[in-house]
Amino acid sequence: MVSCLSLSTNSLSEKIAFKKYRRGIKRGCIKRPQILPTALRDGFGLRVFVLSDLHTDYPENMAWVRSFPTKRHNKDVLLVAGDVAEMYDNFVLTMSLLRDRFEYVFYVPGNHDLWCRWERDDLDSLQKLNKLLDACRQLGVETNPVVIDGLGIVPLFSWYHESFDREEDITGIRIPSLDMACKDFRACKWPGNLSNRDSSLALYFDAMNENNQDTVKQIQSTCSQIITFSHFVPRQELCPEKRMLFYPNLPKIIGSDWLEDRIRSIHGIEGSSFACHVFGHTHFCWDAIVDGIRYVQAPLAYPRERRRRMNGGETWLPFCIYSDGDFSGRISPCYWSDYYAANPRTPHNTQLAPWVARFYNLV
Repeated sequence: MVSCLSLSTNSLSEKIAFKKYRRGIKRGCIKRPQILPTALRDGFGLRVFVLSDLHTDYPENMAWVRSFPTKRHNKDVLLVAGDVAEMYDNFVLTMSLLRDRFEYVFYVPGNHDLWCRWERDDLDSLQKLNKLLDACRQLGVETNPVVIDGLGIVPLFSWYHESFDREEDITGIRIPSLDMACKDFRACKWPGNLSNRDSSLALYFDAMNENNQDTVKQIQSTCSQIITFSHFVPRQELCPEKRMLFYPNLPKIIGSDWLEDRIRSIHGIEGSSFACHVFGHTHFCWDAIVDGIRYVQAPLAYPRERRRRMNGGETWLPFCIYSDGDFSGRISPCYWSDYYAANPRTPHNTQLAPWVARFYNLV
């Protein structure tokens, strides 16, 4: 029997601040951020690259990882924001290849990483999580907060909950249930009282971050620049509107309010010019500033999704977010998810919708 970890008590002032922050997000009143282009800069010091949703169970994706040059990034940092591979052997191979090519590799687990459909051992998803974390330790892949050349990097464990969705539901059309649309409900195996059907998993994974609170506090006191990263989405504004989505109920299975609270506890309620959070999961290319924090997603995604992108979706990956003491990065091509987020009143085009928001294995 596994019970949720207990959360440590925050200070009264922090609780009041978070309650005021939460009240500012009302159902049906999601304010969309402006998509901001980034500047390409050449740095001679530390560089941080980000990548998510590698899905190297697909041979094309594994071949893409293998094609990485072995020397080009050997002094760089790579943040891998989850969904590396469902198969354990593919996970280990992928992380080994990345570790050979980057001086530092960081990782947080995604939902596909914890699927148990093909496990030789009869493992549940938490046991598989521990198996993946053990593999990371053996490979030299970081899963805990670390300071590198004065830059704080904080991996954050997370899971989604249905109440994260505050946008009004789409009505008048038939929409498949979450159980039918999301394979997590069948491919993950949770022990005890943990379930995708309530907030227990979101609370459990968020509580795992408490083990690193002392390290995070040290990072806050010594580092002016901090990058946090997770697999799941911390804010609903980081997903296109439901009317633009192939599956309108997608926001119910993507994010966590507790994740955003934890990000704000690290970067500050109002954020700062040096605050950055990296995420994954939805396969949308994203780079926006919301309430003082830069949010970035750079997914490799599925081969079929990359073929639908304007430039194939491979030439700009991995995406650079930090170079030589300043947050920078390549100018990413304009994707329809970015266009719709920046222009929320654009009329819905049903011919574009299926590839604008093709989520992971919905079928």
